[in-house]
Amino acid sequence: MFEKRLLYIAVVIFVTIPFSLDAFNIFSHSYDKLDQKYGSFTEEMRAEMLGEVRQMFYFGYDSYMNYAFPLDELDPIHCVGRGPDHDNPSNININDVLGDYCLTLVDSLDTLAVLGNITEFQRAVKLIIEHVSFDKENTVQVFEANIRLLGGLISGHMLMENDPYLFGENLRPKWYNGELLQLASDLASRLLPAFQNSMTGIPFPRVNLKNGVVDEGVETCTAGAGSLLLELGTLSRLLGDPIYETMARRANRALWSARAKNTGLLGNVINAKTGQWVGRLSGLGAGLDSYFEYLLKSYILFGEEEDYLMFNESYNGFKQYLRRGRTHCNSGYGDHPLYVNVDMHSGNTYTYWIDALQASFPAVQVLFGDIEEAICTHAWHYNVWKRYGLLPERFNWQRLSPDVAFYPLRPELVESTYLLYQATKNPFYLHVGREIIQNINAYTKTKCGYATVHDVIDMSLEDRMESFFLSETCKYLYLLFDLDNPLNKQFSKYIFTTEGHLLPIGSKLRTKPWTDEEFSSKPSCASSFGKESLSGDSVNIPYVAKEAPIFKPNITQPSCDAIDEARHYLLPLRTPYYLQLTESLGLKELENMLSENGNLEELF
Repeated sequence: MFEKRLLYIAVVIFVTIPFSLDAFNIFSHSYDKLDQKYGSFTEEMRAEMLGEVRQMFYFGYDSYMNYAFPLDELDPIHCVGRGPDHDNPSNININDVLGDYCLTLVDSLDTLAVLGNITEFQRAVKLIIEHVSFDKENTVQVFEANIRLLGGLISGHMLMENDPYLFGENLRPKWYNGELLQLASDLASRLLPAFQNSMTGIPFPRVNLKNGVVDEGVETCTAGAGSLLLELGTLSRLLGDPIYETMARRANRALWSARAKNTGLLGNVINAKTGQWVGRLSGLGAGLDSYFEYLLKSYILFGEEEDYLMFNESYNGFKQYLRRGRTHCNSGYGDHPLYVNVDMHSGNTYTYWIDALQASFPAVQVLFGDIEEAICTHAWHYNVWKRYGLLPERFNWQRLSPDVAFYPLRPELVESTYLLYQATKNPFYLHVGREIIQNINAYTKTKCGYATVHDVIDMSLEDRMESFFLSETCKYLYLLFDLDNPLNKQFSKYIFTTEGHLLPIGSKLRTKPWTDEEFSSKPSCASSFGKESLSGDSVNIPYVAKEAPIFKPNITQPSCDAIDEARHYLLPLRTPYYLQLTESLGLKELENMLSENGNLEELF
């Protein structure tokens, strides 16, 4: 059946559309049915969706405040709060994230600002100051505490101090005296033992917030150890204390030094104590995604060339080893481009599944200027969403079925949709956003909020609303449809962390309040760009560097060509390629169009 569908789409593309290279020139065609479907989005539709997102956020937020606060999360089915599982300390699915620190409120703080709710933002700041304490016997994951809590506190503080009138009225209450920054400093100091107890530079994954005891578990994912620089670096520059940024950069360099000798790729799990790779999988999804994201975003925020060079070399490795399919997204012949999981040492395909976290990669590609490639990557994940109505955690692209079927209200596809709309202004992405809103409301809404979908096949639910739903999913959806939002008007002046928290881009964070010579524990990359790396199995870097690392930039860089204005109202992924993709994923888009229109030739 699958082969017949591919043959069917091939016949349609190469017979119905004139067989020539002009068949792949979007300007040689009339405004076809798919262009008509996605090529416009009325002001009434936009206003309606903006209202829907606002209602979605406040339904979840108000329910959390009414039924769960000051606990960390809301159980939206039973309308109760959730904190750490004290009875079962080994329940890391819960205890890695929750720590009795009002997590959802802290994580949602800057979303309130984005929605322009100054009164509630100020009330939330007051509640955080009154209720949040990190002096508790809870062992939490360094990565989660960093991106959700530290990021939320720093973002809230900087919105009040850096540009308090960004969203209209003054965000900063008269009584505010830097308490969020003080909380952030306190939390970061409690995370430091995870770094300081490591001889490899790679932080241990978990630490007790009260006593600083590092958990016995030593295996950490690359993203968990290497996605700390935005928050810790910002904190260092705000406080004038280099310790936090130094530890985060030390971790990044240690991971970078452990790249595979033959390919330059990183694995997904490493032993923080020994530096030995435990997981050989190299990809762009869970366990690796935000490491690369933070290399690029750290360069944007801090302006350190080292971060850009590491990202650029990584990106070229993705193209060389991970990418499958035709050479160009919107021209040429072959299968739809796809980034697969490979073995870090050989570059051979390692798994036949791709996970939902990879759906954020198009957003990274947008920031890097590789817009056409972002269009293709996004289209694949969006059509997997369309196949089920929500995005399964893992999708097997060979069997065309979920390997892991739950959907915990993740924001990654929404984030990429938002950034692609900002880059292209193509109404297609507003249609994608509307479909996401409608499906979240249809399948996940409960009596008191929005619930994790246990299985996208039968849409059964789990009683959990993770904090990132309000922090990221709702924020990106709101910004997608709020065209006049002050943040959209000044889009180039802010960067989003991997948890969707806002950090301002400017001289304040691009200037170190210290000199490198003043802080003697600055580490060094163990290998230089363009030179042979360390063994792909271990890390051995010094604590002290006498000289800055020598970098050799890679001259292969993507272009940042703007999308032609004429294409703003046509499918971003040209119709023949879009239909090829939908058919390869079993969506029958072409058959549905035929049933609606009857005449094959009238479709193009």
